Amino acid sequence: MNVLKFGGTSIGNEDSIRKAADIIAKSTECTVVVFSAISGVTNQLVKIAEMASQGDTAYIKLLDKVLVQHQNLYNDLVQKAPDASFFEIAEEFKKVCNGVELIKELTPRSLDYILSVGERFSSLIIYEFFKANKEDVSLFDSRSIFVTDDSFGSANINFKETNHHIKQASASFTRINIFPGFIAATKNKVTTTLGRGGSDYTAAILASCLKVKQFEIWTDVDGLMTADPRIVKNAHHIDHVSYEEALELSHFGAKVIYPPSIQPALEKKIPITIKNTFNPDHKGTLISTEWDHDKQLIRGISSIKSISLITLSGSSMLGVPKFSYRLFRSLSLVEINIILIIQSSSEHSISVAIDTKDGSKALKALKREFHELIESKKLNPIEIEDELSIIALVGSNMRNQVGVSGQMFNVLGKNGVSIKAIAQGSSERNISAVIMRKDLDKALNVLHEDFFQSVTKRINLFIIGTGNVGKAFIEQLVQQFLFLKKHYQLNVKIIGLANSRLMHFAKDGTPLSNWESALSKGKPFTKKAFLEHMYAMNLRNSIFIDITAAEDIASTYPEILKKSISVVTPNKIAATGPQENYQELKNLSKKYGSKFLFETNVCAGLPVISTLNDLIRSGDQVHQIDAVLSGTLVFLFNEYNGSIKFVDVIKKAKELGYTEPDPRLDLFGADVKRKILILIRESGYTCNYEDIELHSFLPESCLHSNSLEDFYQKVEKEEAHFKSLYQEAQKKSARLKVVATYKNDKGSVKLEPIDSSHPFYNLEGKDNIVLFYTNRYKEQPMVIKGAGAGAEVTASGIFADVLRIAQSDI
Repeated sequence: MNVLKFGGTSIGNEDSIRKAADIIAKSTECTVVVFSAISGVTNQLVKIAEMASQGDTAYIKLLDKVLVQHQNLYNDLVQKAPDASFFEIAEEFKKVCNGVELIKELTPRSLDYILSVGERFSSLIIYEFFKANKEDVSLFDSRSIFVTDDSFGSANINFKETNHHIKQASASFTRINIFPGFIAATKNKVTTTLGRGGSDYTAAILASCLKVKQFEIWTDVDGLMTADPRIVKNAHHIDHVSYEEALELSHFGAKVIYPPSIQPALEKKIPITIKNTFNPDHKGTLISTEWDHDKQLIRGISSIKSISLITLSGSSMLGVPKFSYRLFRSLSLVEINIILIIQSSSEHSISVAIDTKDGSKALKALKREFHELIESKKLNPIEIEDELSIIALVGSNMRNQVGVSGQMFNVLGKNGVSIKAIAQGSSERNISAVIMRKDLDKALNVLHEDFFQSVTKRINLFIIGTGNVGKAFIEQLVQQFLFLKKHYQLNVKIIGLANSRLMHFAKDGTPLSNWESALSKGKPFTKKAFLEHMYAMNLRNSIFIDITAAEDIASTYPEILKKSISVVTPNKIAATGPQENYQELKNLSKKYGSKFLFETNVCAGLPVISTLNDLIRSGDQVHQIDAVLSGTLVFLFNEYNGSIKFVDVIKKAKELGYTEPDPRLDLFGADVKRKILILIRESGYTCNYEDIELHSFLPESCLHSNSLEDFYQKVEKEEAHFKSLYQEAQKKSARLKVVATYKNDKGSVKLEPIDSSHPFYNLEGKDNIVLFYTNRYKEQPMVIKGAGAGAEVTASGIFADVLRIAQSDI
């Protein structure tokens, strides 16, 4: 014998009922079937009752609509007009509603009768449908089987009498036996209802009493999911959970089952299967006494969206045995359910989480209970905090497993999710945390990605700057997108994109193939609007990428890091500002779990800063740095041989894209000065921009120009100076290089003749080179050499920083 229960969504219309009937008809064993009311009907019945109690005669129109809905369904399924039993229910329904209207009072008893109509109609219609199809079917009135007390709205079952009636009824069972769910009656035959999850409860009691081998709950989903699929797109189906895991998941928001309703089946250790009426071939979720020891640590992540946290604190609580009793009693008397309890070991404070809708009622009850203690200052004013949610990790395999809570808090912290309170039961099957409601979606997604390793991790990018480097970066992302997804489970999305004129946002990501078109249709760009939109989206694993040279964009980094959003940038302004500003960015990165990475500030895509960081982290110490840090200047002095003018070499470099749009930025040496400053600071030393000596190779006249053209003219006039520099180097068989140095606590930048034995001598094209002399690399320095300029290599360095952040927890 099997027991099947079908929820309202499973019988919401004619097509759904036919699907449910096909599932039932396939069973070859004696089958007991419990039906809920048709989807949406119970809510309509509540509204009808409330309108009638207020004397609002418009309830009659809604009542007729409900009757017509069921009558049409009867006609479509049974292919004939309803019989007398249908109209008997309809007439009783009208009379009770009319009585409620006349006395303008809705008692719990009257409401229970009105609500019973939904299950009675649905069960009768489906019974008649089976009869019309010549099935061996019986219909039982649950009110003559299930005996309760008179706690209307949530009546308590008398199991002794109910079990007796079930056994009596089973003697006359046919192949299909239908019971309306949710409804029962007192010993005096007064209709009652079983409260939330009542139809599941009806089915579970039948399964328990009849000792069936299989209990199936049919709904509109494939079973329990690892998280709410409406919030977590990567949530997936759970094959099997233990009873305890199912109860924990259900308590914290999983709506497929209601914990008390399956208790009778749990006590008899009857396996429960959650199945999908609209996908009957799916195996669903099995709930049993056993759990899978060899499977994932976490079975699922559940949540409650709207809760309030009430906190009582004060010296009078310390060592007072009945304080908690008074708290819980006062809330119980006003029928408020406590979802979570948190008490400090000092006994100085206790907090309870409740449904937000009960907040004002709870506060009023507690103020009344503890009025004297508050007045005498022995208890602090009661605090209530709204706009909160609860998230819960659930899994039996968490028991005795070290580090689960640490992993949970770490990943939440790195994404800027503040934890208000935590709780873990001694069973170790559940770790719960109270967080801000605005962070719920982000928290669920980031926890799901972290604990379910097979899930792809989504990285959300917000980019300002779509010039040569920005375009190259996006192109590299296009090329690597599938590779990253397949081999590293990384789904990198561009959520926000802006240039100096326009900005575009897409919550699910901008299509990489036509990002330029999407941006061209965007809204006008302002820094303020871009940041506000990014913050409002509050997405997990967010990275802000500044591909500009703008000081006002760099000034936003502290604010962004405080939002636990990582920053990646080739913009050198932030890292070369005052030492205290640089240090603040480093400190904010640590404090808020975000990253501040700027690999491309020095030598574009060469791994200079990351290598230096590894040296320092491993305990090494840098004593000296020698470097050629400008690919532009390498090109200029490699190309210049005295036969063509130095100004023409500069113009050629600009045409090839080797210089900034204004080559003066390269030639004045300020850029090299900034780069060596960054290396000094990343080596662990305090240094400011003005501490570094800059020996310009340009004549004084060239350092002051009104325009680029004016600069070119002055360089041309000073051709003899540049030719002299070249010739002096040639006499020494040397080559000219602009060298940045840090030694003996001093930094400098100057043009030097380099002999053929030095590593700098053979630099070609746009090559950069850095020599690190450290405790470990004393005689032979660590050498990093390669192309240090160009859009593609700079973009690759940005890409590398993004991947460092994305993979930091993998």
